Amino acid sequence: MRADLSDSRGSTSVHPTALLLAEEIGKGVHVAAFAQVMSGARLGDGVDIGSHVVVESDVVLGRSVRIGAGVYICNGFRADDDVQVGPGVAFAEHGLAAKSDSAVTHLKHGAIVGANATLTRGVSVGARSVIAAGSVVTRDVPPNAIVDGNPARIVGYVDTFNVGMGAQNTPTGAIATTGELPRLRAGNARLVRLPRIVDLRGALSFGEIGAHLPFHPKRFFTIYDVPGKEVRGEHAHRALEQFLICLKGSCAVVIDDGYERDEVVLASPEVGLYIPPMVWGIQYQYSSDAVMLVLASDVYSASDYIRNYEEFLAIARRRVSSPRD
Repeated sequence: MRADLSDSRGSTSVHPTALLLAEEIGKGVHVAAFAQVMSGARLGDGVDIGSHVVVESDVVLGRSVRIGAGVYICNGFRADDDVQVGPGVAFAEHGLAAKSDSAVTHLKHGAIVGANATLTRGVSVGARSVIAAGSVVTRDVPPNAIVDGNPARIVGYVDTFNVGMGAQNTPTGAIATTGELPRLRAGNARLVRLPRIVDLRGALSFGEIGAHLPFHPKRFFTIYDVPGKEVRGEHAHRALEQFLICLKGSCAVVIDDGYERDEVVLASPEVGLYIPPMVWGIQYQYSSDAVMLVLASDVYSASDYIRNYEEFLAIARRRVSSPRD
């Protein structure tokens, strides 16, 4: 233990039973009883390490990282600023990623890991994502996702307004097939009511360019037979416009313009969702019988895709100097 640490760094405190040998130590660090931080570790300002925590040498903790009691942090761990790791979390040495000594477990800015969760070494946990207590994470977690279970699957997204229910972070509900459609907040995305004609022969729904579809489609594709726990999309387009219709079954769609995030459940061929360029889109929670029709304003072009969320945020926020009212 470095006995002079409190004198030289003011508010930094180290319990008498703790061992702190880190290579770099920021201001305001707190190390609780019986914790051990090995030589070579780097701690940012305001790091809070709970009791009985072990931090190995090849570990980097950013500013204001909080580590709960009883956590063993192995080599190759990186936590960006404002990450929170609950008590009893395990970083497991198994899986393909763990076969390499260079495998890095990376918790990005603002990620939260609930108590007693287990993460396979080598996974990446996206910024502002949340891992529920007790979950077992065996693959990368995208930004803003909420994951739960064993193995952990996406069950929602943080700071998302669930349009069908009219409230934040409540169980999703499909858009009603009658009445006025709710207004979306993200970008210029919007829901479109499509006509419905019913007689003895069955039901028919249609759309017309101009009246319902705001562009001339040059391509269409269908999505079906999606395992219910899988996630599709997770990208934005630089110039492409899309129009989504769930012809059968249901699917939850998240749209994100970098400032606002909406979630809507499509569950009728009578409601379409228009997604303009530079809106991040995610589809998940497909029902087993779901069939999604997507109309696109242009042919496929790989260069039109933005698949990295942080890159998308940077581009979107360069275009808009301040959030919309």
